Amino acid sequence: MAEKRDYYEVLGLSKGASDAEIKKAYRKLAKQYHPDLNPGNKEAEAKFKEINEAYEVLSDPQKKAMYDQYGHAGTDPNGFGNSGFGGFGDFDIGGFGDIFDTFFGGAFGGSARRSGPQKGRDIRHSIELTFEQAAFGVEKEITVMKMEKCSNCGGSGAKPGTSPTTCSACKGTGQIQYKHRTPFGQFVNVKTCDVCNGEGKIITSPCHVCHGKGTVRKSKKLRVNIPAGIDDGQTISLRGEGDPGIKGGPPGDLYITINVKPHPLFQRQGNDVICEVPITFVQAALGAELEVPTLDGKVKYTIPEGTQSSTVFRLKGKGIPNIRGYGRGDQYVKVIVEVPKNLSEQQKELLRQFAELDGNDTYEQRKGFFDKMKNALGFN
Repeated sequence: MAEKRDYYEVLGLSKGASDAEIKKAYRKLAKQYHPDLNPGNKEAEAKFKEINEAYEVLSDPQKKAMYDQYGHAGTDPNGFGNSGFGGFGDFDIGGFGDIFDTFFGGAFGGSARRSGPQKGRDIRHSIELTFEQAAFGVEKEITVMKMEKCSNCGGSGAKPGTSPTTCSACKGTGQIQYKHRTPFGQFVNVKTCDVCNGEGKIITSPCHVCHGKGTVRKSKKLRVNIPAGIDDGQTISLRGEGDPGIKGGPPGDLYITINVKPHPLFQRQGNDVICEVPITFVQAALGAELEVPTLDGKVKYTIPEGTQSSTVFRLKGKGIPNIRGYGRGDQYVKVIVEVPKNLSEQQKELLRQFAELDGNDTYEQRKGFFDKMKNALGFN
């Protein structure tokens, strides 16, 4: 029987190589001598087995430590018994090895799981709306960039007329088991297959369109119905409009965030609308019929005489529709009395005459303020 080569030599490394160097060397050689890429080549098949055997030991910290100290004898199942370690192989039958296999599913010391169907990636998009569009709803056409199944290869990733082949390293499972003995019995370490990266299949002739990925990025136009009453920052979702699923998994979703542009007249508070309307001193004093803007158009509203600045009036049902489809909020109109500037001499004289005729009896707030001031400061 031929003597086994040094495992470091098999991988083209020097003793003391790092885990990253070991993994990189293994991947390079495994792909070079993989049976799927060398059909019928017995020499390549033998080298592939030798490479896997070397990697099985050097990629496992416990095995690597034993190999570095004792060489091939350190990884031989019968080597411990012949080296004066007390015959640890006795634990294989009804011993600790079976106990650990029972409780830990044969994967104590490290585990890997072949990835099954996975949901596709979710996509995020944003839409800018006017104040009115958000209030009453709108249909928008958007363009999103998303991954879609490659039409050239049907999503297989393989060149048309060819098919992916089962990985001979993991036999299509996507994972490789490494058995090793310890004083507590035999354990199984499960790792993702480095040859096929856990896919279980290898594409020897990739599709020239998707380059073996099975998906390509494309732009897609969608029509989106924005519900009435949606607010700034809220998000709506379109199920199944994200990237396609992996290994038969469902597609992801599309999440659309709403950005509402500020309005020059209206502000929103919940489902209510706030609006400020400037009025003149004369309108406030005598009362007036105002023309008030609303989301439904202009309406007439009569304010009484003596209206004070910052007085708020309510227009019932003139606010934002409820997003759940029932009722509307109200509109609140705040009137602001604007004091005139740059008066003419004639206007000033008329106001002086008005002040002489007016006195102070009609200013209730002003009179009340001075009464409070006198009481607070002790004025007579």
